[in-house]
Amino acid sequence: MYAQDKPSIAQMSKQLKKEQRALGYRRLKSNYGLLFGGTVFGLLIILAVIGPLLTPYGPYDMKIVERLSAPGAGHLLGTDEFGRDLLTRLLHGARVSISVGLVVALLSSAIGLVIGVYATYYKTLDHILMRICDGLIAIPGILLAIALMAALGASALNVIIALTIVFTPNIARVVRSTALVVREQTYIEAMHVQGASHSRIIWRHIVPNTLSPLLVQATFVFAEAIISEAALSFLGAGIPAPEASWGNILQASKLVIYKAWWMVVFPGAAIVLSVLSLNLLGDGLRDLLDPRVKTRQRKS
Repeated sequence: MYAQDKPSIAQMSKQLKKEQRALGYRRLKSNYGLLFGGTVFGLLIILAVIGPLLTPYGPYDMKIVERLSAPGAGHLLGTDEFGRDLLTRLLHGARVSISVGLVVALLSSAIGLVIGVYATYYKTLDHILMRICDGLIAIPGILLAIALMAALGASALNVIIALTIVFTPNIARVVRSTALVVREQTYIEAMHVQGASHSRIIWRHIVPNTLSPLLVQATFVFAEAIISEAALSFLGAGIPAPEASWGNILQASKLVIYKAWWMVVFPGAAIVLSVLSLNLLGDGLRDLLDPRVKTRQRKS
């Protein structure tokens, strides 16, 4: 009777997985920063995708007689110095700014991952690649981006290239620091003893263990890329007019700041909201993927 009542290994495994899912759900439910940041940024993405389809105006439609009109029934967020609907341009600008930030985050994460893991595994590459990264990190990011844009020229593609060069070294160092810990683990030494190839050890065992901190860092790079694109466009070195982005909308507003406050407030609020939500999302992901961080914070 006792042997029949004793649960099998399959039942125990199923129960364990169920308890792990319940624990993960409770941790996710209590992670307010992740939920709030993810919800807000998700809404911004939805607005960027479908918002321009719902407005009756085009991003380049000009009505000079309605220039600098205050927010009202005809134009919910007012118009700019050429009579263009500000809400429409903000929604189109969201597509540009978020797309640039996303591509920069993906490219810098991919390149930084390769640089970080190979620098960890090969000592010669470590000395060369990390010294290059140190040299790039020593230059203030915005100054390096401006210098690159001056050499490449103002365009969306060049903004992506410049910001990818700026943010890749930081991600490479984060990946390297994590990969150094993984490389010293006993099972990595066991793989060497068994004769596993270098590529197998790197991509099957080291890389998967660096993805959690890489994902967190990528969200912060996403936010910083949106700010940097806005700064470059504000300085006239980013997305060229008349294409709409949050940065060049702000750039145009500096000439009419005392006449049209809405041209400063609304694009500025869009940038603040997107960056704040991404930072909350990144903090929430860090707490979710590494519970030890939250434990250390509570103890301190």
